[in-house]
Amino acid sequence: MIRVLSVDDHAVLREGIAALIAIQPDMELVAEACDGREAVELFRKHRPDVTLMDLQMPEMGGVDAMSAIRGEFPEARIIVLTTYTGDIQVMRAMKAGARGYLLKGLLRKELIETVHAVHAGQRRMAPEIAAQIAEHATDDALTAREIDVLRLIAGGNANKQIAALLSITEETVKGYVKNILAKLGAKDRTHAVTIGLKRGVINL
Repeated sequence: MIRVLSVDDHAVLREGIAALIAIQPDMELVAEACDGREAVELFRKHRPDVTLMDLQMPEMGGVDAMSAIRGEFPEARIIVLTTYTGDIQVMRAMKAGARGYLLKGLLRKELIETVHAVHAGQRRMAPEIAAQIAEHATDDALTAREIDVLRLIAGGNANKQIAALLSITEETVKGYVKNILAKLGAKDRTHAVTIGLKRGVINL
C-alpha cells in the first residue's frame, strides 16, 4: 500500500483527494493537514510514502514545511499541488525537495499516476510548467532588494514612500524600478507587478 499524507488549507480539495485515493486498491490516506505546521507533525507521526503539499497556506507555507520535513527525513517524497504555474514558485519548491509539481486543475486526471511515479522514485512535472521554466532559464534574477521594491510597488506605494520605507533615496528607488522593468521585460510598474505575480516572484 502507498501511504499518503494530504496537506491543503481548503477542505473541499482535501475531500476530493480523499475520494480519489479511496477508490485505489493500492493507496491509503493516512492523514490530512490544513497547514504546514500540522503537516510536519503528522509526517513525523505517520511517516507517509508520499505527501501531497499545497504551497499557499496560513501559519506555515508549503515550501517551509517541505524544508522542515526533508531536514528530518531526506528521503521524503513530496508532490506540490498548486494553482500557480509561476517558474520562480516552481524553482523554490524544487529546491525545497519537491519530486512532483501538479496543478490543482489537473488533479482528477493526473493525481494517481503522479503518486505512483513519485513513489517509484521518478520526478513529475506538468509540461506547461516545464515549458515556463525553460522559457525563463536564462533570465537575470531579481535581487532581494529589487523584490522588496516590487512588493512595495504591488502594495500601491509611490517611489517616495518606497524610499522612506526602505531608508534609501528616491533616486536609488528609480534605479531599482528601471532594473526591475528591464529584467522582467515589463512596459511599466503595473505590468511589472502582473508579471511578478504570474511568475511567483512576489505573492500578495
